[in-house]
Amino acid sequence: MKVAIIDYGAGNIKSIQFAFNRLGYEAILTDNAEIINQADKVIFPGVGEAGHAMEMLKNSGLDKLIPTLKQPVLGICLGMQLMCNHTEESNTKGLGIFDVDVKQFSKAVKVPQMGWNKISNLKSDLFIGINEGDYMYLVHSYYAEQCKETIATSYYQLNYATALQHENFYGVQFHPEKSSVAGEKLLKNFLEL
Repeated sequence: MKVAIIDYGAGNIKSIQFAFNRLGYEAILTDNAEIINQADKVIFPGVGEAGHAMEMLKNSGLDKLIPTLKQPVLGICLGMQLMCNHTEESNTKGLGIFDVDVKQFSKAVKVPQMGWNKISNLKSDLFIGINEGDYMYLVHSYYAEQCKETIATSYYQLNYATALQHENFYGVQFHPEKSSVAGEKLLKNFLEL
């Protein structure tokens, strides 16, 4: 199985590669459209600032490529947020894969939300073998609102979409590569889709 991690300069790549290595797969880091198109599974990672990340995608043409992919695609953290319509971070237009907007947590709570949080309302094969109330690791100041594409929620100040799905596109706000047993199980489930 060929696993491609989209390389657009938005960090946290090594921990994702190590997570796939632990599962017995090599994940190739690439910005090559042909390699991404031919991969069996695609990871769209992201740590950083939305406006800058979207500029990097546009500069490489990946903003046009990603929405056309037909194989399972998993957006992680900022990757998931960039797959939405719009994010308040730098007033950034997203890829429009998920029909939802990304908002900023209010000043009433400490941001970023950093650490372990429960996931609930699990509604996808992505969560086979993962239990309601299991914990995942998150670091974020922005959240996707709940919508018809929500397949899991978390609570921090309000209930928000911690995972989304539209057709072959999946997105998780948490970092499965840093989420111990449950996170590893989710990555394994993604590989088996």
